[in-house]
Amino acid sequence: MIPLSVPSLGEKEKKYVTDALANGWVSTAGSYVTRFEKDMAAYLRVNQTVALQSGTAALHLAYLLAGIGPGQEVIVPTLTFIAAINPIRYLGAVPVFMDCDSSLSIDCEKLEQFLTTQCEKTKQGLKNRQSGRIIKAVTAVHIFGNMADLVTLRSLTDRFSLVLIEDASEALGTRYQKGIYKGWYAGTIGDFGVFSFNGNKIITTGGGGMLVAKDESLLNRARYLSTQAKDDPLNYVHNEIGYNYRMTNLQAALGVGQLECLEAFIKIKKKNYRHYSDALQHLDQFLLLPFQKSARCNHWFYSLFIKNPHLKRDFLMNQLKEAKIQTRPIWKLNHTQVMYENCQTYQIEKAPFYQSRILNLPCSVDLKENDIEQVTETLREINEREGRSMWM
Repeated sequence: MIPLSVPSLGEKEKKYVTDALANGWVSTAGSYVTRFEKDMAAYLRVNQTVALQSGTAALHLAYLLAGIGPGQEVIVPTLTFIAAINPIRYLGAVPVFMDCDSSLSIDCEKLEQFLTTQCEKTKQGLKNRQSGRIIKAVTAVHIFGNMADLVTLRSLTDRFSLVLIEDASEALGTRYQKGIYKGWYAGTIGDFGVFSFNGNKIITTGGGGMLVAKDESLLNRARYLSTQAKDDPLNYVHNEIGYNYRMTNLQAALGVGQLECLEAFIKIKKKNYRHYSDALQHLDQFLLLPFQKSARCNHWFYSLFIKNPHLKRDFLMNQLKEAKIQTRPIWKLNHTQVMYENCQTYQIEKAPFYQSRILNLPCSVDLKENDIEQVTETLREINEREGRSMWM
């Protein structure tokens, strides 16, 4: 089986993890946690970061530090992994679901329409006329390595006094190539930025996440809360409710090695994407979705769009599985999940369309050229077969 996405691990990672083991620092104390934070801050061109157990933990702290609480609302995309949504409910707040655009990220035109026509400014904050609740924040998720329209998002959240949270879990290394944010990385333009180092991400620590923020005092508070809010570690004095969210030294050692490989990984991802694109460009049943030109995207996941409305996504996925090729559909839309099906939505039209028509193709850094050829040859065969069936 050609896997969808598996980590690429080498000698650097082995060296650092072995060093951490040899020194006995395997838990949340240890020099590699601090080193990983500093290395990541230098890469992202920010002053500091906070290393955590998961991207979900980072999102939870971001929502918490944004002041989001019971009865408030956060505007979120429906097309994303559910980890971007669940922490809102941890805090007793409520998501409002927004459609996606052609990059699969949050639709800024509809967001502006919603904020302008469905909300009103009050002394307490921006009020949702339908629910009567105060909207506190907007969460933008950079899908598959593309960059959400942060120019528009930053303008809108400033205009309506909302907190902007970037979920850059899938977009580490993606940065603008032109415009007012030229050189700025995904995750560094919003009030908070979140990264994930899960096993299938472009770099991994096995699990793990990272938090950045405009307000450095909030990052210091995040570090405090992530270590059980210890006020006196010797006598176990805790004056607030904290969380066991700190990254371990072993995870961080792995992350230090992986981060040193990130730029090389992005180059390989782009090369493999071009190989796929060249091989599939003339097929009439399929289209490999492009990445944005305005950003240097990390090309994390490749999205195959099924142009033929009669060719069902799950049928194609099973055809590829029989050819020993692992693919993945886009997530079940969050506004249709049992926990969220009664939440407010706004003009969701594109997300169901894309969700029913897209499969992610194998995209591991260590993907071999003959693996890509096997995938594309299989797709060519299916393209020809399905093309013939249309005329029978």
